[in-house]
Amino acid sequence: MVATEVRPTPTRERLLFMYDRMTLIREFEERLKRLVDTGLPIGAAHYYSGEEAVAVGTCAALEPNDWISSTHRGHGHCIAKGVDVRPMMAELYGKVTGTNRGKGGSMHITDISVGMIGVNPILGMGTTHAIGSGLSAKVLKNGRVTASFYGEGASSIGAVHESLNLAAIWKLPIVFVCENNRYAQSTPVEYAIAIENIADRAQGYGMPGVVVDGQDCLAVYEVARVAVQRARRGEGPTLIECKTYRYHGHASSDDPRRYRTAEEEQYYRDRDCIKRFREQVTGRGLLSAAELDQIDARNSALIDEAIKFAEESPLPDLAELTTDVYVPER
Repeated sequence: MVATEVRPTPTRERLLFMYDRMTLIREFEERLKRLVDTGLPIGAAHYYSGEEAVAVGTCAALEPNDWISSTHRGHGHCIAKGVDVRPMMAELYGKVTGTNRGKGGSMHITDISVGMIGVNPILGMGTTHAIGSGLSAKVLKNGRVTASFYGEGASSIGAVHESLNLAAIWKLPIVFVCENNRYAQSTPVEYAIAIENIADRAQGYGMPGVVVDGQDCLAVYEVARVAVQRARRGEGPTLIECKTYRYHGHASSDDPRRYRTAEEEQYYRDRDCIKRFREQVTGRGLLSAAELDQIDARNSALIDEAIKFAEESPLPDLAELTTDVYVPER
């Protein structure tokens, strides 16, 4: 099924949340990219710029105590779910005030206090974590829903198929969100996947499959809202495919011009999710340009604060080397 209608209109509070989180993600990622480009040694960074509508539209449909599982490109998911950008930035700097005390870096950010199970660098493995949180919700009957993000490249990984199958046969409260940004590193989706819509695979698992414009936050929110409600009622999982686009390379060291054209990139930038959201809400009189500009300024200042916090925070003490480490008994 392809989602084309956006009904009903979200509340004013939710609209403000959407714009705030999308612009905070964009500001975080673009500032981080500039830092990395000038030599900040944080290792591989996978920027989420361009895909903000997917994370925010989905998380706007969740409750605060719901869960999300993530991917290697997880900064946007973290911010959308409510992870504080200050310890996030400190984690990227390897500082003890980071979300993982400076031990995890970009691809391991975790904050269970806001329902962020963890960023996962292994393709598709966030879906297996979602099976765990989904099963616990069903057993405990606590009403929690999990949104599990993964990319179109991961959609052919065996563990993803196993997770979708288990979620379907056990009717787990999970919303699987496939972020189809067209390239698995440099491999075009048309080369690696024989069907036009990955969401069509949902039929084989016995769950609904929905295709949505991943550069339209309101459209993503609407299909996610329906899927979350379905999951919370105990009716099982849904697969949502969001057609989206990453503005930068696969990772900080990747040059995307090796495999895609400037014209293609411009096409998607012309359909930028933040620009479209502003046009949608101001054009319909739902929010004012002045309100949105205030959010822009506030988020710019917040990232300034996050960078200062990270730079001034201490590195972990050597004694931290053996803490927070799991060693199984023999």
